Amino acid sequence: MAVHLFKKMDFSLKYQKYMIPVSNELINVVFSYVKGKTNGRPLEMALDVGCGTGRYTLPLAPHFKKVLGLDISESQLSVAKKMTLANNVSYMVAPAEKLPLKDASVDLVHSGLAAHWFTLDKFINESVRVLKTRGCLAFHGFVPLFELEYKHLSHDLNVVVKEEWVTLFDHVDISTDEMICQYQNIYEAIPLKDKKHITEMLQKVPMSIPEFIGFIESLHMCQNFKENNVEKAEQFLIQTEKR
Repeated sequence: MAVHLFKKMDFSLKYQKYMIPVSNELINVVFSYVKGKTNGRPLEMALDVGCGTGRYTLPLAPHFKKVLGLDISESQLSVAKKMTLANNVSYMVAPAEKLPLKDASVDLVHSGLAAHWFTLDKFINESVRVLKTRGCLAFHGFVPLFELEYKHLSHDLNVVVKEEWVTLFDHVDISTDEMICQYQNIYEAIPLKDKKHITEMLQKVPMSIPEFIGFIESLHMCQNFKENNVEKAEQFLIQTEKR
């Protein structure tokens, strides 16, 4: 698996800068679900597991008294700490499979773009352990397929994209399968009776060409490509940008 990539500082910086931006619509869906389950009581604690550079940790801060971000990567957390100004947010190096919190102490266990890296049964068991009665477990990813739109050139651009994906998908691992099936397997593994599986949330993101190439580089499959053959991967990115 490519999880070791997230421990590299150069990749952490690229991930923070170019990964698709936080979806406010998604955050609102999660928060409205939490509020519905907790009957409007004050929310004390949120836990963001596999928080990375804190991209989804910070949007939780206004809604909870405390937010704790956990990740196994010190480089990711060092970036997160530099980006964080909220006084109620803190970070800790810890695995998803052994959460450093007491039983029934958390209102929300959240994981954004990360659950596909975890040992799922251990993570879910730990999440259920730390959740309060009527607390919520929420995680989400995105389907690593997309379309480009630009004036009359959309068709031509998407021909390029489809051809480039053929190359990138030579460097996928099992985590990509979970994302393509929209976390169906992960959802089915949750032992909680009251649960929802929401799909087909479309996110439109304006990007320049350099930002689009940066996004491609922030994908683990591109980083796998670089590890396998850095010269060929760099040439792939150059040619993609030219096309």
